[in-house]
Amino acid sequence: MEKRLKPADHSLHGEIDVPGDKSISHRAVMFGAMAQGVTRVRHFLDGEDCMRTVKAFQSLGVSIDKNGDELHIDGKGILALKEPAEKLYFGNSGTTARLMLGVLSGLPFTTHAYGDPSLTKRPMDRVMKPLKQMGARVEGIDSGEYLPLSIIGQPLKAIDYTLPVKSAQVKSAVLLAGLHAEGKTTVTESSLTRNHTETMLKAFGASIESNGLTTTITSEKSLIATDVHVPGDISSAAFFLVAAAIVPGSKLTLRRVGLNDTRTGILDVLQKMGVYITIENEKEIGGERFGDLTVEAGKLTSVIIEGDIIPRLIDEIPILALLATQAEGTTIIRDAEELRVKETDRISAVTTVLNGFGASIEATEDGMVIHGKTSLRGGKAASYHDHRIAMMSAIASLITEKDVIIDDISSIAISYPSFFEDLNRIK
Repeated sequence: MEKRLKPADHSLHGEIDVPGDKSISHRAVMFGAMAQGVTRVRHFLDGEDCMRTVKAFQSLGVSIDKNGDELHIDGKGILALKEPAEKLYFGNSGTTARLMLGVLSGLPFTTHAYGDPSLTKRPMDRVMKPLKQMGARVEGIDSGEYLPLSIIGQPLKAIDYTLPVKSAQVKSAVLLAGLHAEGKTTVTESSLTRNHTETMLKAFGASIESNGLTTTITSEKSLIATDVHVPGDISSAAFFLVAAAIVPGSKLTLRRVGLNDTRTGILDVLQKMGVYITIENEKEIGGERFGDLTVEAGKLTSVIIEGDIIPRLIDEIPILALLATQAEGTTIIRDAEELRVKETDRISAVTTVLNGFGASIEATEDGMVIHGKTSLRGGKAASYHDHRIAMMSAIASLITEKDVIIDDISSIAISYPSFFEDLNRIK
């Protein structure tokens, strides 16, 4: 579905309630489905990816009812999950696929799973390597490196595992498999990645402890149902934070945005680049902080983005690249090779789209070099069937000289179904 967008003819003003956090919504469904009792999930993200997780657990015999942005999950415990009568379809959702591998590997039945063409190209071996060390049996293409896969449930053993990649999905898959494994499963990472799994498992009664970069979970046959309030997704808020930063005279407020320390790298970078951000009405529910963000443009300067901050803003790099085209000087992004294996190769996609608009960006193996400040012409843009590339292109249209035509915006429904409604509200 093609979309034509005109440049903004005035500054941006208003308030936006960004949709619920995608990562937290996925996990709330999973843990509620494995718990004993009724879990209520409020401000659930009604996006395509999260609905794949809902449908997967419904296929496993869990009763899940949706009323607006609230879910009621009637869990009967981990051992009550049933062998699905059909293959599980994960669509485009890497989170569903990788975390479900951890859940399914220790259940006493066989499950067949597949995804759309994009997900089929994304590596699963990073998850399967530790799971196989735990005793998991998985059959599929290239020894289980890619979907489709058959997961033959087995008794699992606890392991101590050091992550070779900076990936919260791999960490989470091992911890979820650890719920099945006798003994204590330990995961150590080199840099702190998002910790929603650890925070929420603790809220659901799991025996889990984190000490620095190491997390240990003990076998648990049943979680305890609890209510979950999903904060606004900071990765979705990022597009409007940058919109206000690049359109002169703008001031936007984004309400109830998640402020988990493992996700707020974008706020650190924006402030370092000269963007004014204030945080008000901070609260904490279930271990997750959230608050209202107000953002105003300042004089933008270049930065170097590298090292331990990368896992804290990996999904925001496409929109940060757009911001960097409007900053004085050269912005360098390093240590972000994980972008190569997202919904698309995001390093290549970002470079191609923004250079097509008139930016000056050089792709590197693990990031990019962005020369600013440049004027953006606009024109045609490929979305690469990637929601973050499509939304980056839409925000770029606010400051281009002519219209931007995005070839396909359907992927945006994955994480932000109301994106264009919110964009139109502030223009």
